[in-house]
Amino acid sequence: MLHPQARALLDFIEARGIPPTHTLSPAEARAFYRDRRTATQPEAPRVAEVSELKAEGPHGTIPVRLYRPMGPTAGAALPVLVYFHGGGWVIGDLDTHDVLCRSLANGAGCAVASIDYRMGPEHRFPAAVDDVLAATRWMHREAASLGLDAARLAVGGDSAGGNLAAVAAIAARDAGDLPIAFQLLIYPATDQRRGHPSHHANGQGLLLTRDTMAYFHDHYIDDPRHDLDWRASPLLHADLSGLPPALVLTAGYDPLRDEGMAYADALTAAGNRAAYVCFERQIHGFITMGKVLDEADTAIALCCAELRRALAPA
Repeated sequence: MLHPQARALLDFIEARGIPPTHTLSPAEARAFYRDRRTATQPEAPRVAEVSELKAEGPHGTIPVRLYRPMGPTAGAALPVLVYFHGGGWVIGDLDTHDVLCRSLANGAGCAVASIDYRMGPEHRFPAAVDDVLAATRWMHREAASLGLDAARLAVGGDSAGGNLAAVAAIAARDAGDLPIAFQLLIYPATDQRRGHPSHHANGQGLLLTRDTMAYFHDHYIDDPRHDLDWRASPLLHADLSGLPPALVLTAGYDPLRDEGMAYADALTAAGNRAAYVCFERQIHGFITMGKVLDEADTAIALCCAELRRALAPA
């Protein structure tokens, strides 16, 4: 069943007449997403340190927010999760995912580098891909100066960010110049064709709708041929072998559920270590909504446990 807390949230959204994302301009949608987070996100936990950095990219600097966790880490070279926020490649920023990144840092005992990549429609595909690869390479290159362990670097993200993390892992493998130890893929978009059964079964009335997905897609991708490019649809890459271990997490009432599961299955079939967990009673986006959805805390704890295991010292 749909979790009663998720049902209550959806009823609240309907009763308040909150406009669907696809009815807003990108600027309005970004502001609305940023402003509404206080209604569903818990208070931001304290971390030991937050630094605002600038990574070097091929199209200019890329803002990075680096979190160091609470705990006895002074002088230690910490493992790092390079994190890409969700929001359909159109909305979302460092602030919308601040609470989640802080929680992951403290829970996993690692640094978290949150990347403010360029988005559509101002910057179309593959701008976001270019930025996350450049930022991840910069983090690896500058690890020692930032007090990080370059040998224990993971990538992760939710939704569109999960898509970018999966793409980054493939690109790093193909280039052979960026060792990635783990990939954390939270309800990732993996197939831009949007034809899996869950897109139809869960496409209306559950926060993320087919109309909103089309809105995101069309603001990010301007040529239908790009849907078949693995940098947009990592599930379609011809060779998914030799990739880092992964945790793929999905939600049962999410249009993206089936393509997330398909990607986990494809990783396993290609010989990778990939764990798959579906929170059957939850909706898309639930992991950032710990103020109103208890299972968000459970999902974060699971992510942290897997990160700790994957990034433990050799």
